[in-house]
Parts: sequence; structure tokens; C-alpha cells
Amino acid sequence: MGSTATSSAPTTADLMEVVAAVGAAYFQDFAAAAAKHGLNSSQAKALKSVQEPVPMRALAGRLGCDASNVTGIVDRLEALGLAQREAAAADRRVKIVAITEQGRAVLGRIREDMSRARAAFASLDDEQRAALESLCRQVLPLLSGQ
Repeated sequence: MGSTATSSAPTTADLMEVVAAVGAAYFQDFAAAAAKHGLNSSQAKALKSVQEPVPMRALAGRLGCDASNVTGIVDRLEALGLAQREAAAADRRVKIVAITEQGRAVLGRIREDMSRARAAFASLDDEQRAALESLCRQVLPLLSGQ
């Protein structure tokens, strides 16, 4: 008599744990790649967040930190020529941060240097990639409140 293997779906807690582990491993790889280019993870994350011009206060929200911390992060990116800050046209008191061409190049190199993440995602076949992307796009708005 053959036995039938039964598999049960993972619990919500199980999914939360595995997604957290994947996220942590991804960001360790991201931080290591950023360090190769003289940036800490906060600076690299900020650079990634200003691919389109963003007000300083909105950048603070994206980074999950106080607006006063963003000033130091943006100061460093500006000093390296990776981002620029300018006054908003509608309200000169509002400062807008945008990535520079040099910043885009460094961000591209950071992504290229993420060898573990690249290898992990490259191990998926086309169907698995499509499924993962679809699932991520489904849950992301619920996680980000959008």
C-alpha cells in the first residue's frame, strides 16, 4: 500500500518568517555591495529612493527615519556627487533630492555587485520568476499601505 504525501500550506507566521529571512539576506548583500562603493546601507537606500526627485521629508518617510537624519545622508551623497538637492519650484523652503548620472552609475554597480541575490534569483526558472513577481506585487501594496 502506497502512502500519499500530504503537504499543508504554510501558516501566515511561517510566511512572515521566511519573507523576513529573504529580506534580511537580500539587504545584507545590498549593504556589502554598497560598502564596496563607499556607502553605508542607509546612503545606498537613499540613493535608490531618489531615482525620481523626492522632497527631503518624503525621503525621510521612505527611509523610516527622522528628517534630521536625512540631512546627513544627503550631505554625504552630495559630497560624493551622487545626488543633488535644490529648492522646489512651488515652495522654495522645500528641498528636493534627485540622483545624478554618477549616482545612477554607482547604483547600477551596486546592483551588479549583489552576487548572492543575483545567484538566488538566477536559480529560478521563468515560471518561478513570474510567480514570485506576481505574489510580491500582490502583497506589497498591503505592506506599504498604498
